[in-house]
Amino acid sequence: MNYQFSAKSEETFLKIKDQFPDKRSLILPCLYFLQRDRGFVDNDGMQYIADRIGSPISLAHVYGVATFYTMYNKKPVGKFHVQICSNISCYLSGSDSVTKEFCKTLGIDKGQTTKDKTFTVEEVQCLGACGFGPVAQINDRYYENLKPQDVSALIHTLQAEGQ
Repeated sequence: MNYQFSAKSEETFLKIKDQFPDKRSLILPCLYFLQRDRGFVDNDGMQYIADRIGSPISLAHVYGVATFYTMYNKKPVGKFHVQICSNISCYLSGSDSVTKEFCKTLGIDKGQTTKDKTFTVEEVQCLGACGFGPVAQINDRYYENLKPQDVSALIHTLQAEGQ
């Protein structure tokens, strides 16, 4: 097994593990640690989580949770994971135009990652900011009231932050 929690994740795991009387409740934060450490959730990491939490948690338990929630990336994503809400409120506000502009500007299709692995663009269902659409979540930050004309400047800002 290749994966192990980073020092930061291990420290947090040790602090929280006794706060959860039901071991199943540890799966979500552990999947978050895995994704933060690796950038995505894979079978090796899920097996580590099952082993680290211990009985009665199995790989099947961890896999079931990871595949249920869309917030866990099952494959590598770019340094900037652009998730654009396509639910009804955002769609009616023009999220499809924002998605098309991201894809056009970056030269990729939805669900793809740029060749330099900097950006991944995906449509997702409801980011919970329905009054502020169109909304994109880029990594852990929300961008509200987006317009297609905002996309180029936002990409340049992110590229500058990533330097």
